[in-house]
Amino acid sequence: MALLHISEPGSSPDPHQRRIGIGIDLGTTHSLVAAVRDSLPQCLPDEQGRVILPSAVHYATDGRVLIGEAALQRQTVDPANTIVSVKRLMGRSLSDVQASQGNWLPYGLTAENAQQGMAHIHTRAGDQSPVEVSASILATLRQRAEDSLGGVIDGAVITVPAYFDDAQRQATKDAAQLAGLPVLRLINEPTAAALAYGLDNGSEGIYAVFDLGGGTFDISILRMEKGVFEVLATGGDTALGGDDYDRALADWVQRHSGTRPETAEERTAWQMASSLM
Repeated sequence: MALLHISEPGSSPDPHQRRIGIGIDLGTTHSLVAAVRDSLPQCLPDEQGRVILPSAVHYATDGRVLIGEAALQRQTVDPANTIVSVKRLMGRSLSDVQASQGNWLPYGLTAENAQQGMAHIHTRAGDQSPVEVSASILATLRQRAEDSLGGVIDGAVITVPAYFDDAQRQATKDAAQLAGLPVLRLINEPTAAALAYGLDNGSEGIYAVFDLGGGTFDISILRMEKGVFEVLATGGDTALGGDDYDRALADWVQRHSGTRPETAEERTAWQMASSLM
């Protein structure tokens, strides 16, 4: 069973108390949840045995909210109500998003009634904040963990890009809280990769860890000494990743195909092609 104790000074739990902690990779394109079982980290599967959860949320005409693979299947037929890559909007204002990512998104954004200055997304279920969309994904992972581990989750460690600023980190914490997940720690994704690789098992030295994901590209310089990580420097771009490569490829095909989208429907088709490549 997963046992995890991360406590602040003076608030240590009873050492005999059973507590369940999980680790979550809340990714731009895919997410997953893991726990330590029988002293080994294991990714927790859904009922179909899949450990990867597409980071997609769909607001259906009947009022249902579909998460993951079921949402992704609706993307081609209803892109305006299928939210993907929401991580790129976390903690970002409308002007920030437009400046860094342009107007390629197939759904509308608004700054009206935006809490904490974040851009909101137009859907048939009303304007949704990136925090609310991310909370739906996290709640699905929490339920998966509870089903797998047989108990209430006491806390989660969630990975974030090394270059996430304070607003983006706070938005991630808010999403976890909305999903009913107490956040034990936010850990930089490159640091988590170093731990998973086993650098904490005595491999002393200075390491560069790259993380190229669906929406971010980070590098962290870490010093490993006597079993302790020290982060020397971090850098990266929170608006550069697989999404951008896909869109660049779609744009290249568009330019060399001899046709350019003229109507709104054609532009949406090209946007969808870039997100599905």
